[in-house]
Order: sequence, then C-alpha cells, then structure tokens
Amino acid sequence: MEDSSSLRKVSSSTESVATVTSEEFVLVPTSSSGSPQGSEGKPRLKMAWNGSEQLQKAMEEVLDDDDDDEVKVEKSSVEQMEKHREPQRQIPETQPAEASPTPHTPTVQEEDSVQFNKLSYLGCTWVKAPRNEAEAQKAMATLRAESAIPIPITLHVPCGPDGSVRIVDQASGTEIASFPIYKVLFCARGKEGSVESDCFSFTESYRSSEDFQIHVFSCHIKEAVSRILYSFSTAFRRSSRTSDIRDATQSTPAESDLFTFTISLDIKEDDGKGNYNSVPKDREKFYFKLRQGVQKKVVVSVQQMCNKELGIERCFGMLLSPGQKVCNSDMHLVDMESMGKSSDGKAYIITATWNPNVAAFQPLNEDTPKDKQVYMTVAVDLVVTEVVEPVRFLLETLVRVYPSNERFWYFSRKTFTETFYLRLRQVLEKGGQSDAVYEVVSLQREAERSNQEKGQVASPTEEEEADEDSDSEISSGTGDVSKDCPEKILESWGGILNRWHGNLPTRPKGLPALVRSGIPEPLRAEVWQLLAGCHDNHDLLEHYRILITKDSAQESVITRDIHRTFPAHDYFKDSDGDGQDSLYKICKAYSVYDEEIGYCPGQSFLAAVLLLHMPEEQAFCVLVKIMYEYGLRALFKNNFEDLHCKFHQLERLMQEQLPDLWSHFQDLNLEAHMYASQWFLTLFTAKFPLCMVFHITDLLLCEGLNIIFNVSLALLKTSKEDLLQADFEGALKFFRVQLPKRYRAAENARRLMEQACNIKVPTKKLKKFEKEYQTLRESQLQQEDPIDRYQRENRRLQEASMRLEQENDDLAHELVTSKIALRNDLDQAEDKADVLNKELLNTKQRLVETEEEKRRHEEETAQLKEVFRRELEKAELEIKKTTSIIAEYKQICSQLSTRLEKQQAATKEELDVVRNKVMGCEHCRDLFNTLGSLQSSSPGSDRTSSEPLDEEKDGLKEQLRQLELELAQTKLQLVEAKCRIQELEHQRGVLITEMQAAKNSWFSKTLGSLKSSASSSSSSTSQTPSSPKDGPA
Repeated sequence: MEDSSSLRKVSSSTESVATVTSEEFVLVPTSSSGSPQGSEGKPRLKMAWNGSEQLQKAMEEVLDDDDDDEVKVEKSSVEQMEKHREPQRQIPETQPAEASPTPHTPTVQEEDSVQFNKLSYLGCTWVKAPRNEAEAQKAMATLRAESAIPIPITLHVPCGPDGSVRIVDQASGTEIASFPIYKVLFCARGKEGSVESDCFSFTESYRSSEDFQIHVFSCHIKEAVSRILYSFSTAFRRSSRTSDIRDATQSTPAESDLFTFTISLDIKEDDGKGNYNSVPKDREKFYFKLRQGVQKKVVVSVQQMCNKELGIERCFGMLLSPGQKVCNSDMHLVDMESMGKSSDGKAYIITATWNPNVAAFQPLNEDTPKDKQVYMTVAVDLVVTEVVEPVRFLLETLVRVYPSNERFWYFSRKTFTETFYLRLRQVLEKGGQSDAVYEVVSLQREAERSNQEKGQVASPTEEEEADEDSDSEISSGTGDVSKDCPEKILESWGGILNRWHGNLPTRPKGLPALVRSGIPEPLRAEVWQLLAGCHDNHDLLEHYRILITKDSAQESVITRDIHRTFPAHDYFKDSDGDGQDSLYKICKAYSVYDEEIGYCPGQSFLAAVLLLHMPEEQAFCVLVKIMYEYGLRALFKNNFEDLHCKFHQLERLMQEQLPDLWSHFQDLNLEAHMYASQWFLTLFTAKFPLCMVFHITDLLLCEGLNIIFNVSLALLKTSKEDLLQADFEGALKFFRVQLPKRYRAAENARRLMEQACNIKVPTKKLKKFEKEYQTLRESQLQQEDPIDRYQRENRRLQEASMRLEQENDDLAHELVTSKIALRNDLDQAEDKADVLNKELLNTKQRLVETEEEKRRHEEETAQLKEVFRRELEKAELEIKKTTSIIAEYKQICSQLSTRLEKQQAATKEELDVVRNKVMGCEHCRDLFNTLGSLQSSSPGSDRTSSEPLDEEKDGLKEQLRQLELELAQTKLQLVEAKCRIQELEHQRGVLITEMQAAKNSWFSKTLGSLKSSASSSSSSTSQTPSSPKDGPA
C-alpha cells in the first residue's frame, strides 16, 4: 500500500484524464519574489472547479516531463496526435523535420513545447469575466454553433513558464497567433455529455489588463482534451525545483519531524429533493449504511493536530475503490465538487460526487448479504506547500449496501475518523532559500504505529469493534414505546374512564396512582386531553383553523427548529413530510396566538410529543393549556425570571436531599442553569428517549409543573456516583451525552420514574425557596452599585429601544412596501378603469348603432309585412276568382250532361215510335225484315237522317273536352298559386329570423330580391288562360 505515492504515478493512469476533465486552470502572475532559480514574475496556476475558485494558492508542483513514459496518455489515439518536441540541437543534421523554424517566429522553435495536431480553431470573442466558467461555456457553445468552416491548426503548449502558446495553420504552417504563457488566465473544457464536450478554451489578456479574449478549439479526438489541459498545467510548475531539492538532499544532513493529521470521512446521499444528507452508521460495528443506486457525495476533512502548520494548497484528486488494500491502478477517480478550508479555518474540506451506478463500483452498489459488510477505500492526494511531493491519505472503512427504499431506525451519527502520523525530513534548496522544504519519510495510521510499537498487527475489524460509541449524543426522538399493556391495567383504566366521562369536571379517584405507573400508549391521546381539560374546546379548535392562515414574524425561526426536532423519528424525518408540516402549523399558530411570548425555543419538541398522539388541532389545544394553565409560559417571561427561580429551588432541594453532590457542584462552580435549562424549558423532551418523555408528560398533565423537580432530583440521585468523580467538563459532558443514553431501555426509564414519584417535594418548601430567591434578588439589587444597576437598566432599555427601533424599521419598511404595493395596485386599477371606460364608450357607440340598425330593420320588416299582406290579398282574390270559375265550369258541365241525357232519351223515344210505326205497316215490316235490300235500296236516306244527330253529338263531346281541359288548367294554376304563397311565407320567415339574428347590411338586397320575386309572381298570375265563359257556348 503506497500512502505517499507521487503525483506522476497518479497522472499516468487513464483515470487522471478524468481528473483534468472536471478541472479548469486559472493562470495568475506571482506577487512575491520568485524562487532562487530566477522565476520572478512568472505565473502560477490557479485552479477552479466548475467555475467557482476553490484554491487560493498557486499550483507550483506537478510532475516532471523528463520521463516520456510518465507523460503520455495511454490511449493510442491521443498518442498519435501529440508529439513531444525536444529542444533544438546545435547540430542541424539531428534536427527533426517537424521542428523546422517557421518564417514568422524563428526564435520560438528553441522552446521545449508539446505539439497537438488534429485540432480545429473555432475563433475568439470578447469576454468581461475572464475567470468565469459560465462565460467560457457560453462562448464555446456560441462559437461552436457559428463556426461554419473551422480552421485545422496545430497547437504548441510550452513545457515551462517562459514559453508561449502558439497556434499554427496546419495546411501552410503559418503561425496564426502567439500568446506568452503568463497572459493566459483561464482554461476550461466543454461540459460532459454536451455538444461542446470535445471543445476547450483559454482566456488571455489582450494588450491590457481590461481587455480579455477567449479562444475556442475543438479536438477531433475527445480524450485528448484532458491531455491538452494537463499540458497547460505543466507549464506552471516550479522550474526545476524537484531536481534541485534532490541534489540538495544528498549533501544536507537529515532532520526528521513528525506531523499529526486527523482525517474524517463522511458519505452523503441524495434525498430525492436536491439535498444531500449523511448516511447512517451502525451503532455497534460502525459501518456505513448505503442505499443502492442513489447518487452520493464523499466528504473528507483533513485537520492538522500538532507541530508547525503546513499549508495545503489543493487536493490533486480523490480516488475511490471497493475492497481493502487495493493497488493504485485499481483506484478510480471521482468528480471533484469543491475544496477549501472550513468556516473556522481549522480543517481542509474536500467534497467529490460519486455515481455508484458505474460498473467499477458494482460491489458497492449491490445488496450486501445479511450479517456481511464490504470494504471501501478512499484516497486523497494533497499538494502541501512545504512538501516536495504530494501526500496521499488512504482511508479504509466498512460499508453495507441496502435496497434503495430501506429505512433505518437505529444508527449512530459519530463520524468516521482516523489519525495519521506524517514524518518529514527537512531539505535545503540550492540558493539557500530560507523557507523550509520537506520530503516524506513515512506516513502511518495510528493503529499501524501503535501495533508497530507493540510488535503485533491488529486487524481493522478488531479496531472498529473496540471503538465504542461513547462520545456521540443521542438524537432527539429516539427509542421505542411499547403499546402492549396487561389486561388488568386496561380494565382499571376502562373503569376510570367510564366514571370520568360521566362527570367530566371532576377527576375520578385512583387516577393519580394509575398515572404514576404510566398511561397505556393507546389511551394517552384521550387521557391527555381529559387531564388538560380540552376534550370539548370547540372554540379553540375553530380559532386554530383561523390562526394557521395568518402570517407570523417568527416563521424563519420555526422553520429552522422543526428540522432539528426529533430527527430520529420516522414521522418527522422528511423535510416535506406530514409530520414537519403539522409541527410547523402548530408552532406558527401559537406564535400568532400568544403575541407576548410568541414562539419559544424548544417549544417544537413539546408540540412534537403531542403530535405523536393526536391530530394537530387537539395537539394545539393541549399545548395552549400547558403553556397557560400549567405555567410553562411564565418561564419565558420577564427575562426568564421564573426560570432562574426554578434553578434556585432545584439547588436548595439538592442542598437538602443531595448535600454531597451540591457541595461538589459548588466546588466545580457548576450551576443549575448549566445543565437544567434544557430540562425545564423543553420538559425533558429534547434529549431523553421517548418512553421516558411520554411518562414525564403523563405526570406533568396529572400533577402539574412541579414534577420537573422530582424528575431532576431522580436523575441527579441515580447519577450521583458518576458526577462526584467528574470534573467540570466531564460533568457537562455526562449530562449531555451519557445521562440520556442510560434510559434508552424502557426498564431503566420505568425505574427512574418510580424513583421520581417517590421523591417528596413539598409545595411549602418550594414557596419558601421562592421567597428566598425574591429576597436574594432584592438584596442583590440593593447591594449593587447604583451605577452598575443604572448601566444594566440602561443596557436593557437600549436593547428594548433597539428592538423597538428595529420593529419600527420593520413596520416602516412594511408600511412603505404596502404603500408601494397599494400604489401599484391603484395604478393598475386606474389603468384597468381607463380600459373599461374605453370599452364602455365603444359598447355604448355600438349599442346606438345597433339600435339604429334595429330601427331600420324594423321599418324594412314593416314594409316587407305590408308587401306580403298585399301579395296575400291578391293571392286570395285570385283563389276566390278561380274557385268561382271552377264552380261555373262544374255547373255548365252538369247542365250539358243533363241536356245530353234528355236529348238521348228523346231520340230513343222517337226511334221507338218510328219503329212501332214501321212494324205496324206490313210493307215497311217486310222491308225491315229484308234489311239488306232496304239498305241497298235506300242508303242515301239513312245517311241523311243520321248525319245531323252525329254532328250534334261530336260537337257536344268536343265542347265537353274543352271544358275539362280548362278545368284542369285552372286547377293547375290554383296549385301553383298555393305553392307560390307557401314559398313566400317561408322566405318571409327566413328573412325575419336572419334580420333578428344577424341584422346584416345585405338585408335590403334580400328585400329587393323578394320584391322582384313578388312582382314576377303577380305578373305570371296575370297571364293565366281566359275564363271558359269566353269559350264556345
């Protein structure tokens, strides 16, 4: 295992490209005297990570380029495009063909530089912020999109700080531009996964310190971008510093020195809302509990504990690998996010993002078998100003991977830390520089060092098992509360509740005894409300629903506190969950309800205890009762005067019941407010396990606020032996850490509460101690120097004045803001009124026009009705006329038929007479008998006699046919007239509908067409055939 492997070895792996992939280099000129090699005024490299500058010191050490095997990138495609150029030889025959001098810069060819081919120059543009990554990304995206024909070029990057960056046209070999390396201010590459991922750029100061240009390039081989940026970094190393130091170490006597570092490791996981929270650790074996497929962050904190402080310039990279004792080639670089000193300046914090879904981290992203753990190795390479080579701190820890939806109930929050001992040897540089420079002799863990001294090697597993979780505080809201209860106790409570519901104002007998044993968990919600007397407080419930709609001036404080309330409990764990939402509403409602006190620090813990048993409305009612009727609110009034009185009462009770412990606290100057403030203000709900907290709340609601003295004395009695052996710091730590842990077991908490119930705290003594405190306060005030008293009073008044001024400023600001808002609203309302007035005028104008059009349409409709009426009258007259003609025709036809029948009958009679006469004559009878001879002898006479009769018949038939024809024509005209009338009626209805719905201007045209149609129909009616009376008689 190589704890202090050099930077060159890290850079030679393929992963080193990924390191440079996520880094940008900022070149800044040095401000102090240079190295003894004459590097005065030479630039140094400043690094920025994703655009935000994290390192404040120069990057002065990078690996040497002397060994070609250590500077090449392993990918063959990158090797083909990069050529390392050696300095030009004095003998012309040995000069390579590529290094021929260009016509424009013949002297530049003597530099040692790295040449990159297969690049395209996309152009340059002006930038205002030369070291801003966002502007660099924007410029790369713009030039990449606008560059129609990129220019193939060759880029020359110098190997030292004295050279120039040269851009040479690949086709003609002409130098396009040249920039001294000290003018290059910033280097960046395109974002991974974007179109510009194969692009890089650098910013240079153009002629002056106020003008900056950015030059953008694209690389045909994407992997070579990292190598190009790495070549820029080598140009800023300290000139030949490493080789000079190595030469000096041979002649300088060795002087060892030991430096101690504490390295802390923390792993954070994405909670799905953009926030990262520390992963839990097992309480016994102390391994990290990871979830599958969740994005993570690895945070390493480096803090020097002793000896002369060494300056950490930067972290060269963070490597991560599954397993233990892994070799350097198996380590994988993770993307750096930030690096720099902590807020207090004591530690150096490195943060990197870790995607566990990468195949290389598969063992750390699959479900670990039960009762098994896997090792994870994390390494950070730090560049220390006074140390020649980078220092690697390597951490090995156990982890266990769970499904992504796993929830953890019991865990430890103690951080993972390891102590390292770095042994250095001081060397001198050539030139006699006064600054001390060191080289690494050894780097050991604390366990390795102790085992080496003992001559034995202990496994890491034994170390972690021996490490007890003794210094970590218990989280609020921890502990399980059993809901099991013996049947007899439930029966006793059933009888008590039945009697209580029958007489609610009076508490039943036997209730205090049952409460001292603890209220059963399923009954706590009902019993707490009955004890507090708010089981039917409907007015307060309705008032709560109004309070939550109002704004509170303490919302920021409430929001801050609820995130720290019961973080170990699942109901309050999620920042956007129902628990925190209800808790926020209750605290906000109380801050509005109690205007004098408002929200009190620690109040959220008591509200959370109530919320775990009842809905938020009932919880608010019980909270109000505890604050007002139980006297908890008085502890926060008058500058906590009542709270200090409680402290005095507790100390006097200790003096009587625990005199030896009281004397010990007096010797330590340990006062009650140093350990009991949180107890009293939060009613023991902040740190102790829930089983104990709920029992204390039972006693509080049953017996009143004085129960806090019983619990406090019980805690002090049970911890008396430990406290008597502790010093001041140890006692405070015991109250903060060890004491709450003792009662994580429900049995221990039950015994403590039994002891608390058995302690007698007489009310008379409490009143006596209260009078003592008041007398003591009065005597203190009387003995106090009037100047001091007036100064204190003055300070108090000044604070009140400042508070009132601040409130006045806030109110004035709110008033001005509201006035501005009202003025804006008024302006908007006036603008809206103007618009509405304009719309109203337009509407009125349209209404007048519409009424005028309506009147015109009504006139046209009246005219149309008149026309239709006249046409209807004409049609009715025509119908009447036609009807009379038809009646006459029918009468004539009937007369003609009658006349024809009479003529036929007369003719028949005459024929019968003639026949009888003929038959009476013998001669004529014989003649008729011989009809054939009669016909032949007298044909002319028969024809003559029948012709008049036939002609008359034909004439009558012809006249009948003519009458029938005229009758048919008249019927046809009648039908046509009816159809025409129906069509006109239909057109009239359609026109009326269209006039009322659309009221279009073309109505007059339609009316004209209807008039013409009506006139044509009347003319056609006038052209009907003549009456049959005019025909033949």
